[in-house]
This record gives sequence, C-alpha cells and structure tokens, in this order.
Amino acid sequence: MKKYIILGFFILFELKPIYSQNQSKKSKSPELQVFEPNWESLKQYDCPQWFRDAKFGIWAHWGPQSVAEFGDWYARFLYKPQTDTSAWRKNGGIKAYAHHLATYGHPSQFGYKDLIPLFKAEKFNPEELMKLYHQAGARYFMSMGQHHDNFDMWNSKYQPWNAVNMGPKKDIVKAWQIAAKNNQMKFGVSFHGQTSWSWFEASRGADIDGPYKGVPYDGNLTKADGKGKWWEGYDPQDLYGEPHEPDAPRNERFKQNFYNRTMDLIDNYKPDLIYFDGGIPFEWLQIASNFYNKSIQWNGVNQAVINVKGVAPEKQKAVVFDIENGQSGSLRKYPWQTDTSFDGWFISKTPYVTTTKKVIQQLVDIVSKNGNLMLNITQRSDGTITDTAEKFLKEMASWMAINSEAIHGTRPWEIYGEGPVKIEKGEQNKAQRLNYTKEDIRFTTKGNNLYAIIMEWPGKEITIKSLPKSKKIWFGDIKEVKLLGSSESLKWKQDESGLKVSLPENAVGKYAYTIKISGN
Repeated sequence: MKKYIILGFFILFELKPIYSQNQSKKSKSPELQVFEPNWESLKQYDCPQWFRDAKFGIWAHWGPQSVAEFGDWYARFLYKPQTDTSAWRKNGGIKAYAHHLATYGHPSQFGYKDLIPLFKAEKFNPEELMKLYHQAGARYFMSMGQHHDNFDMWNSKYQPWNAVNMGPKKDIVKAWQIAAKNNQMKFGVSFHGQTSWSWFEASRGADIDGPYKGVPYDGNLTKADGKGKWWEGYDPQDLYGEPHEPDAPRNERFKQNFYNRTMDLIDNYKPDLIYFDGGIPFEWLQIASNFYNKSIQWNGVNQAVINVKGVAPEKQKAVVFDIENGQSGSLRKYPWQTDTSFDGWFISKTPYVTTTKKVIQQLVDIVSKNGNLMLNITQRSDGTITDTAEKFLKEMASWMAINSEAIHGTRPWEIYGEGPVKIEKGEQNKAQRLNYTKEDIRFTTKGNNLYAIIMEWPGKEITIKSLPKSKKIWFGDIKEVKLLGSSESLKWKQDESGLKVSLPENAVGKYAYTIKISGN
C-alpha cells in the first residue's frame, strides 16, 4: 500500500482519503491507509469505539406498508392470492390479498403504489420518539432507507418514488437524523431494496381464477397510463421494477441504480452506520471502501459501521456481522449485532409482541458475548408508536436507570457467563424466547469492575461459580461487592465453590439484576 504526504496535506485519489487509525491501539501512531474494494483491504477495518460502547440501538421499520397495518411484506403479499412458495411465509399472501381486496379493492385497480398517498406521517414527531429511545438506553438509531418495496424514505436523486415527492412529502431520513443528533445518538440507515427485482415480480401477475381472472395487476402499468391520475408523471416501473422473466438475474441497470441510491444517501446524509439486509449487495465492495474512506474524510478516523448478514467468518473482521432474530452461542472475537423486533417488522393489528423482560435478558446475553442489540419498534402510518411500545420503552428506561453501567461502555470478560441455558442453533435460533433461570449469569467488565448480571432473582444468596478463591482476576483481589440499585452493604465470601453473596430479602428492580464486583 503506497503512502503519500506533501507538506502535511493529504492527497486524495478517486475521492478516497489515505488517513486512518488503528483505534483499538491508542498508543500506536496513526497509520496512513486507503480502503480498497476487496476483502483483504477491508480487513484493515477496526470497529469504532462508539459502536462497541453503545450496545443498544432502536430501528424503525416504517413506510407505505405501515398503512395497511397488516405486518411484514405486505407490498408483496397483496399480489399473492395463492400460498407463497416460501414455507416460512405460508398463507401470508392468501391473508394479505383477502384483506387488500376487502379494504382497498382489487390490485389491478388499487395496488401498492396507491397506498403511498395514504402514508402521510401527519403525527410524526421524531424528537419526541428519539427522547424516549435515548431514555430507554438506545445509543444509536437506524432509519429505514428503503424496504423491499423500493420506496426511498429520503430526498432520493435516483428514485422518484420517494417520501419527499409523495406520501408524507417530507424527508423522513433527514428528520430522524436531526433528532438523533439532538439526542446525542449515532445515526444509521438500512437498505433492503436489492431484492425488489424479484420481490415485486408478483405485481405483474393476475388472478388465476375468480371474477378478476386474468386481469393484470398494476405492476404492468406504464408512465403513459398515469395521465389524469394522482401519479401522473411517474413511471410505475421505477417502483415495481422493469418487466422481466420470473427469476431472471438482476440486470446491470438495476444494480447500478441501487449503487447510485446507496452512495447518494451516504454522500448527502453522512450516516454513522448502514445496514444491508443480506450480504453487501452484489458483492459491490466499492460501497464499503467508499463509506470507510468517506468516514475518514468526515471524522479524521474511520467511524463507520456496516451491518451485514450472512458474511463468512474469515470476512467478519471487515464489517460488523449481524444475526437476524437470533443470538450467538459463544463469545465472539469481533463486535457483532443481533437485529430483531419488539412488535413485528411492520405494524400489525395482531402483532407478536415480546416482553420487556425478554428484551433485557436478550440484551444482557448479547452484550456479554461482545455484541449489540438493535431492536425494531413499529410505527403507524401517521408516525406514532403503540401504547404497548411506549410502556415497554419506559420500563426499559427504569431498568437502565439502575443497570446501565453494566451495559454501556463495557467489554466482555474472558467467559460470557455461566448457567444451564445455552444458545445452540446460531442464526435464526429465535433466542429471545429462551427461559433463563436464577443460575444463569452473564458477565461484563469496565475498568476494575466485573459485573455479574443474574437473569432471575435468586433469593437470599447466590454463588457465582466462575469466581472460586483460586481464580485470578485481572484487577487482583476483590475489595467490594454491591447490588446495583441497593444501598445495603452486602456480605460475601470466596471459597473453592465460588463467590457467595448474601442478597437483600426483596428483589431490587425487575427483569435482571446486577452484582458489581470491584477491585483496587
């Protein structure tokens, strides 16, 4: 790798700065480097400290699909009167199609595009929501950039079907970004549109039976068909994708458009992190190298994070590995993330809602294994969240008021924990449904403190088996043992069975309980 310095100024080639820093080794002098679009170069990456400190983020799956309040993938399912071929989506199409037909009409006459004017965001108050998210312990926020529905939530140069031109007629991404900055939270944007090529193929179909048999859905419309309609001047093919044979590979125009839209957002909004729903789209590593290099331009050092699912272990140094709806079974060498949802991916009148306790226990387990949790909170099309979600956020805030020092800014210990509950299936293990016991303990560290977070209140005494008297701890001898949230002086002793701690008669707080073990 070549280095160029002239009179203290940095020479830029192809808009790529050549300054970076190994942030994990503060004693080392800054090194000059350029990230190139290949995995070997990207492995120079070090996850920034802000992400490692943040631990908890909130995500907003929100857009025109929220209008129907019928859950995830509505824009696809409304065109699927038959059972979807994906086993895990079984019957999704049948239900959504029936709902759409009864509520809005046949998709030949009222398709997904016609939900967009109903997406008004008229009660959207990002500042109020961001305050709730920050109080709940979130330290970064992820805005929806584009879902599989191919609708851009920002002032997009390369997609006319966007939230500034229609629907809310406001820049949703920018509004979220301003609110995040006002609340000292890092800001990210997620991209899912690389799959819209095949995802929207159903919009060009037709019913195979019934009164509308053979009548083409609105995905077959062209720009010329819009004369006199609300969408006059816009081409439905820009939303639904250009016609192609089912399962045909994505062409270069589609790929280039996705790249242009992604770089348009990066250039104009300067996010701290971006998320791809899958691997880096089309192995387009230029996105990653550009983003990292631009972050160096903006910040002096690379502060960028890219969340990527399904990346091979040997590439996980180059990005932040993401597990959807699951957890890691082990303490991971590199920082990683779980993304999951509190109340579904898009708002539904009949959502699956997890509990505050489950979320907190999941967060604790993830943090003990060097990870972060990014949790989706759904919104109605008017921009508001549900009363259930608001109650959850306030319960999270109460827990964080006691226990946040064992979460924010911590690092893992040499082991993640002890107890009978183990994660065994890796990705898609639905680990948020685990039932932890009073013997399940997870560890985090900060300074000369070791935090032992107990998943269930153990009663009058607990033995931390990982801390026998012969155990050498990095800070030396134990000097003090406290229960966060309690002013009581705890009695404790160590023998070869572990650290035995006497606890207050009644539990302090709810959901999970932190013993702070301090040294010199």
